[in-house]
Amino acid sequence: MSHAEDTQGTRRDFLYYATAGAGAVTAGAAVWPLVNQMNPSADVQAASTLRVDVSAVERGTQLTVLFLGKPVFIRRRTDDEIAAGRAVELSELIDTSARNANLEGADATDQNRTMDEAGEWLLMSGVCTHLGCVPLGDGAGDFGGWFCPCHGSHYDTAGRIRKGPAPENLHIPTAEFVDETTILLG
Repeated sequence: MSHAEDTQGTRRDFLYYATAGAGAVTAGAAVWPLVNQMNPSADVQAASTLRVDVSAVERGTQLTVLFLGKPVFIRRRTDDEIAAGRAVELSELIDTSARNANLEGADATDQNRTMDEAGEWLLMSGVCTHLGCVPLGDGAGDFGGWFCPCHGSHYDTAGRIRKGPAPENLHIPTAEFVDETTILLG
């Protein structure tokens, strides 16, 4: 092989690699908009969090907000409701998991289901874990918490399933207090 043929082969190889590289960049530029369209839109991203002002919620009352298309119960519990929730032993519960997105793997004690140490604030999804109905609140049911009239699930003052077909406690979404009167969901 002569020096001229070796140089010619190197030029040919370079042209192949350059053409392939340009083709790959062009294909990537054409495919990227298709991939990028699968990202959530700005309105969906904005709806993934919600700030809730709870300054007007009195003790013993509940505020229901819509978050990600589902009701969320925010209850400011009374001393009696807190005492009733804390008096329940884990052995009495159907579901012993807290179902609290803020405390992965925690047990279903009243303290692991509330937003504050005092147990005054309870926030949970307002969707029955049996078939997705919306339970009635304000002391409904046999345990003073929530009652799902569709199929007869009874929840206690901490939102834990106590009787009926529901297999799990009411779920607690990711949430935190950002100041004394504002809760951030999501």
